[in-house]
Amino acid sequence: MSTPDQKVAIITGASQGIGAGLVEAYRKLGYAVVATSRGIAPSPDPQVLTVQGDIAAPATAERVAGAAIEHFGRIDTLVNNAGIFVAKPFTEYTQQDYDAVTGVNLSGFFRITQLAVEQMLRQGGGHVVQITTSLVDHANSAVASVLASLTKGGLQSATKALAIEYATRGVRSNAVSLGIIKTPMHPAEHHDTLAALHPVGRMGEVSDIADAVTYLENAPFVTGEILHVDGGQSAGH
Repeated sequence: MSTPDQKVAIITGASQGIGAGLVEAYRKLGYAVVATSRGIAPSPDPQVLTVQGDIAAPATAERVAGAAIEHFGRIDTLVNNAGIFVAKPFTEYTQQDYDAVTGVNLSGFFRITQLAVEQMLRQGGGHVVQITTSLVDHANSAVASVLASLTKGGLQSATKALAIEYATRGVRSNAVSLGIIKTPMHPAEHHDTLAALHPVGRMGEVSDIADAVTYLENAPFVTGEILHVDGGQSAGH
């Protein structure tokens, strides 16, 4: 159990890469964390509760939110980090691709965010953060990304809509829009090619994203913001 004044964060897609980095960052802030993904392992840290499940399924969202309230008593922050990226020419996407990407990126946002915001309103405030991609704002002919733009673009619009809907009720909503981050999903032999896609000439680090989310967490006057952490991609090439 957390102490009565300890804040609690839910982080989706938390088993590796950016998600695991965010768990660590929120623990450093003193938060208890509910971390979820399909294959996440139990944590030795008593202040990190792990919940296995597919966030695209509403039942998983119910279990995650319920676990946060049962074990820690509140929800102060939700980071919608879980996401799928499938790079294909538009006409080659299959129905399976569509269902998988929209399932995690959109359905995986929808129910867990409803449940978190309901709890935040009962508490008097909270913070929701979406992890999106700068391809939404700056399409790149080298990266076929219609499904990413369709889903993550929707999240960016929803981020602003949530921010305005709840601006007077203490719930903030922001997004961090990424370039390509050095995580296990990108094999080392591709790093030089991926680095060249960024004007600064390098890939991002997990710590870059954790720092950005931490900034937003500690910025009470910031809501409705799409913070680009993308090595300059959204500015141009």
